[in-house]
This record gives sequence, structure tokens and C-alpha cells, in this order.
Amino acid sequence: MKNIFTMSRDKFSFLMLTLFFSSHFIAQGQITYIKAGLLYDSENNVLVENQIVEIDSNEIVDIYDAGNKIAQTGNIIDLSAYTVLPGLIDGHTHVLFSQSADVDFAEHAVVTLAMESEALRTLRGVKRARSYLDVGITSIKDLGNSGLFLDVALRDAIHEGTIEGPRVFASGPILASSGGQIYGVSPKHQNLIDEEYRIVRGVEDAKVAVQEHVNQGVDLIKICADNLPNKTMLTKAEITAIVKTAHTYGLKVTAHAVTDESARNAVEAGVDGIEHGFNISDLTLELMADKNVFLVPTENSKDYMVLYSTLAGYDQDSNEWIDRYRNAMTDRLQRAIEKGVTIVAGSDNYTEINRSRGSSSVDMFKAYYESGMSPLDILQSATYLSAKNLGKQDEIGVLKSGAKADIVAVKGNLVTAFIPTITQVVFVMKEGQVIKKTIEGTKQ
Repeated sequence: MKNIFTMSRDKFSFLMLTLFFSSHFIAQGQITYIKAGLLYDSENNVLVENQIVEIDSNEIVDIYDAGNKIAQTGNIIDLSAYTVLPGLIDGHTHVLFSQSADVDFAEHAVVTLAMESEALRTLRGVKRARSYLDVGITSIKDLGNSGLFLDVALRDAIHEGTIEGPRVFASGPILASSGGQIYGVSPKHQNLIDEEYRIVRGVEDAKVAVQEHVNQGVDLIKICADNLPNKTMLTKAEITAIVKTAHTYGLKVTAHAVTDESARNAVEAGVDGIEHGFNISDLTLELMADKNVFLVPTENSKDYMVLYSTLAGYDQDSNEWIDRYRNAMTDRLQRAIEKGVTIVAGSDNYTEINRSRGSSSVDMFKAYYESGMSPLDILQSATYLSAKNLGKQDEIGVLKSGAKADIVAVKGNLVTAFIPTITQVVFVMKEGQVIKKTIEGTKQ
């Protein structure tokens, strides 16, 4: 064999290129076929029988009827006894924030900022992030309460494979008016709030705030249109400046809004989405539908609220407020659907309730179901519609050629037994890598 060191530069380069491309195509050549008993077409919101999902590396190549012949050289995963879904999306998370039910939000936030290192906070967030994959959530939209861009760092670490977790769309610090959402802080310690929120001080500063976020590589902008129980609010002019600047850089803007006034101001200023909208009016919902502004109606099931009440130490003989809460949430969601507003599924669960963060997030499906949404509509809100409002409808939240191979399988009947089925996740794949496989007694 000729010594490689005696080759000419041209021959050496040719050999290296040949070896590179050969290894590349060998790596890409392993095709995986998933046999689906039922497959959820999220774009058309229907279930289709007996489909084959063909995967090359991290991407779906094709989907076709199982009557077609499967090549014998590939890897075959038999999910014919299950329903196959796109990877689920939680459209409202706070992975780097957590609190017990019996503590005050503002006090806990201050303690976190003053007494918890960024390293410890991030490492705790890593564990929470991993738990989303176990329940079939392969993408999340993380909306602040994450320190100074710790969510961006977490996103990058997952993307590069340093840690395992869902795909993260990070907003960075929430843009808010004076005080942010941390109430009761004395004047001399207001600087602490700047470690968690980007306080906006006028129209020009609003533009600068967006540019700062762009420079840090965020995926979207989150604002607080109101700061309850703090009384300050972003002005409509400030929100307009935020939206125009963000859109210039190709970023969408979503707005935390509790009051109807703040929600309407945000919609009129051009935001792309409203988070919560607890007290939103029919007029504002109609405007949202007209302007194609989505709603993330964060709510919890009755069982969740009863557990929360117990952990918080509330008088269990005075839980009538839970029924009032559930009735109000049902009314808001049904009015939004009736007005034609796009619903995006989001949990907003950051309270420790003695279960993993991923398991806690799945409660949103039960809450929407209790509020009268149909199973397939709930699924579409947690897949295709969520992806569409991130501008990623051809990549995630959908099973079709060219999409990421984010695939979940559940056991049961989604239409007749939605909650038991959506919580029985037996298979999870993210970008072609099998994360979880519990089928016929086997576990991976």
C-alpha cells in the first residue's frame, strides 16, 4: 500500500473527499420504516389507517399505505397496534422556574434571583426539560422567567446534543413595564427585577430591548401587556414599537394578558398571540379572529386544581372557587372557538405537584377536554396549529415528507378514550432517535 504521506496534495484531497462522502452516504443509508395502525394527520385533523412512515436519518422521507411493499434492508418498527402522532408541542412553558404551591410567586422569584446560582438553576431546568420527552412532548415554547437568557443556553445545549430534551423555542427575558411581574420589591432592590425581566422605559427603549434579544439569538419575543398584581402596563405605543421591530427581524411577538384592556391593546398593536386571556371579551376575541391572532388558553383540570389546593394548604371545605375557575375557563375557551380564534395548546405549569414537569404539562389535555374541545381538535392545537404559529408547520407538529422525524405512539382509542390514551405514550422518537420504547413488554 502506498504511504499516504508520499501522495501528492491533489491525490490526498481526492482520497479524503472519497472517504468523507462514502461514510456520509453509509450513515444516511439506514432507512427506518414505522408501521402505524392509525396515523394522525394533524394538518387535515383526521386519523388514517395502516400507514407506513419512511425515515432517513432525522427526516421523514415519505408516508404511504401499508399495502405498498417495505424494503427488507431497513429497520422496521412495528406500531401497528398503536396510534402514531407527530411529536407534541407545549406552547407555554417556564422550564427554568419552579415553585411550591404554598409559597408566594414574588417572594420565591426574589429568592431564586438572590440565592440560587445560574448554574444550579440551569441544571434543575435540564432535569425538567428531559421529562417532556417521556410524555411525547418533543418541542416547547419557553416564555421567560428564565434569568438572563438561560433558556437560550438550554436550547443550544439540547440542539448540540450536550443534554437531552425537547426542541426549545426561547423568548429570553419577558419585556415588561416597571416592576415586571415581581410585586412588593422595595425601591432600592428593583435592580433584582432586571435579572429576570427586560423593563421597557419608553418607545425608543422598546426597540432597543428587541434588538438586545435579537442579538442574543431568541426565537420569539414575549411581552407582559399587563403586570398584575403590579398596576403598570406597557403602552400601546411601546407594544407597537416592539412588534414592528420584532417583525423586522422575522420574530413573532406573543403577549401575556390577564385583563381585557391589555389584551385588546396588544391585539390592536399587532401582536401575533395572546397568552392566558383570562378575562377576554367577545369583542377582543372577534378582533383576534379578524387579525389572525392565536390564543394560548392556559388552564388546568379540576383534579389538578384540587391537588394544588391541597398542597397549598387551603381549606378543603371551601373549594367552591375551583368550580368557578373551571366554569370561567370553559366559557373563555368556548367563546374563543365560537369566534373562530386559533387555539394553541400550552400548559404554563411551573408549580411542583409531586410529579415531573412533563407529566404536569399533560394536564392541559385534560383541561381542554373538560372545557369541551374534541380530542382531535386538542391534538391539532398541540401539533400543527402550534407549529404553524411558530412558522414551523413544515418541520414539526406534522407527519409528512420533509418534516423532522418527531414521532409518538399511544395505546388506546383517542376518540372514545382520549385522556387514558394520550397519557399512555409507548413510543417517542425525536429527530429519528428513539427516546422511549415500551411495546409488548419491551422497554428501551
